[in-house]
Amino acid sequence: MEATFFFDPACPFTWTTSRWLVSVAPSRDLTIRWRAMSLLVLNGDNIPDRHRPRVTASFRALRLVEALRADQRDDTIAAFYAAIGTRVHDDGATLDDTLVEQAAEAAGVDGAKTILDDASWETAVRESHELALKLAGPGIGSPVLHLDGAPRGLHGPIIGDVPPENDSLALFDSVSTLMRIETFSEVKRGR
Repeated sequence: MEATFFFDPACPFTWTTSRWLVSVAPSRDLTIRWRAMSLLVLNGDNIPDRHRPRVTASFRALRLVEALRADQRDDTIAAFYAAIGTRVHDDGATLDDTLVEQAAEAAGVDGAKTILDDASWETAVRESHELALKLAGPGIGSPVLHLDGAPRGLHGPIIGDVPPENDSLALFDSVSTLMRIETFSEVKRGR
């Protein structure tokens, strides 16, 4: 089965959800496809100044995500995102252009700076973002998860930590079931 995960590297909840999805993938025979979901596009001018540099650097990273996707290099996208997420969300580094370039190098992407600086990839980022909104929106953010054969995707699941293996698998099975029910809209509780 294929799972498409639309993500913004700047979002800590998205990072945790991605680690959950990666953890269940082998047990559920999942192939993960990685796509752009941009908080910069989503929020536009409503991003507080203190968050703008991080979200802008993340948008630049998403250019590379979509360029790699065009070359069907999902494993490289996974390595690139893991390099960003580990540094930023696990180790507390600042998400900036330098970190994005270092993560691309760590993932083995040759010529990454050229792609990161190529504004023509922004069209692909925006198209991917719009697809995520079409699948799970409106009124959603990062991440969006879609499984092949499901009529719609879902925002989330939003989790604080990756649950133990049995709970992670049960969560995946539940999300998979909910995603396939066309009339299902939302499950939510306070954080």
